[in-house]
Amino acid sequence: MIVIVAVVLVTSLGRARPSPAAPSLITTFQPGEIQKVPSACSSVPAATLSTYLPGKPAVASPPGLDGSLDSQCDWTLDKRPVYRLLELDIRAYAPNGLASGNGSATSAATDAYAAAMRGKEHPPRATHAPAAQVSTVPRLGSTAFTATQVYRVGGAVTDVVTTVVRYRNVLITVTLDGLDHSSRGGYGPVSMDQLSGGSLAVARAALARVR
Repeated sequence: MIVIVAVVLVTSLGRARPSPAAPSLITTFQPGEIQKVPSACSSVPAATLSTYLPGKPAVASPPGLDGSLDSQCDWTLDKRPVYRLLELDIRAYAPNGLASGNGSATSAATDAYAAAMRGKEHPPRATHAPAAQVSTVPRLGSTAFTATQVYRVGGAVTDVVTTVVRYRNVLITVTLDGLDHSSRGGYGPVSMDQLSGGSLAVARAALARVR
């Protein structure tokens, strides 16, 4: 009897335990996820533009990369001593089998948000971009951060503030550049605090349109 029990025990212990089932991939938008984003150009109130780009900026609307899932707009103000460039991109992510977790649209946006933060903290050498000072922004969307950078190229100094907000499966990216010093003179100075305030104000305005 002892021998039989021992054999049964060894056999049971030797069996391979079934591995946990892999999560099934999500291939459709889930309730609450965004399938169409608003126009970026009409998402920023005129009062906000006049505060941070005083004057009459030129407006351009580059074609979106993903149809109704993406909208972009650029505003450029070039009037000495002020040079400003404001760029807004509102992008909704679709389900993607390459995304982490279950491949949902929200997972894809979460991955893109993390990649954007890494790209600011540790820019690829080929870009020659300076490492940014990154800080998170509480109570803005699902999660958000701002990144400040100072570019020095050919005697010119440009301050850049980028705000990235994720709300569900949407990423809002706002970049506000200010020419702090031109190699030919006539431009600047620039307040980094004002650029940060403008970038955040535009991000909040765009988020209000997405919700």
